[in-house]
Amino acid sequence: MSRWLLLLALLLLPHTGVAAEIPTISLSLGESGDPDEWFNGLKIIAMLTILTLSPSILIMMTSFTRILIVLGFLRQALGTQQSPPAQVLVGLSLFMTFFIMMPVWNQIDQTALTPYLNHEISQSQAFDKAKKPLMEFMLRQTREEDLLLFLHAAKMKKPANAKDIPFHIVIPSFVISELHTAFEIGFLIYIPFIVLDMVVASVLMSMGMMMLPPVMISLPFKIILFVLVDGWHLVAEQLINSFKMG
Repeated sequence: MSRWLLLLALLLLPHTGVAAEIPTISLSLGESGDPDEWFNGLKIIAMLTILTLSPSILIMMTSFTRILIVLGFLRQALGTQQSPPAQVLVGLSLFMTFFIMMPVWNQIDQTALTPYLNHEISQSQAFDKAKKPLMEFMLRQTREEDLLLFLHAAKMKKPANAKDIPFHIVIPSFVISELHTAFEIGFLIYIPFIVLDMVVASVLMSMGMMMLPPVMISLPFKIILFVLVDGWHLVAEQLINSFKMG
């Protein structure tokens, strides 16, 4: 676990281009006339702040967003209210994210984290090497129009190579593309369940059962249909295949 915390810090902390050693942190109150000591204290506060936000930042740079949104659409389409519970969907999304992102994290570990811990490369070199696999993963999932949106907003010219796009442009473009893809998949998931709801509603109306809610009748049919076609297997398979892994 400590190894992955170091990986998080390497990716998310602002690199200074110095230091080949991992600094120790101590907090104390006292007076000092040296501006450098005050500056170091501010850097520690900034580091702790970023570490607090790191889970949210990391979630937005991985496959987690798409997976969780699609699973949320699936639960709504089934109409099962709180089943599966939100905690189960989040847990499943996390473990599927670990599975999908493992090749990227292994590459970061081999090319950046391990050499850095072995004092073979500097912090700035480790940061650049760690950023490359993550950038490649995000760019493969990102639509060109979303990249152009933020490039134009930043008043930057379109680079000849996608790898030359700055990190702060790639991240929001990736998130927008993930939302777009997740909603597309969610729409496709909704279609068979809506058709079943319409069929049940039509049958009930033709039988004169106007006061009987169609949802009460269609819900068991949707659940048994989902089980018979092995729905969870199909959804997980299509989610994994939806990511372009290179």
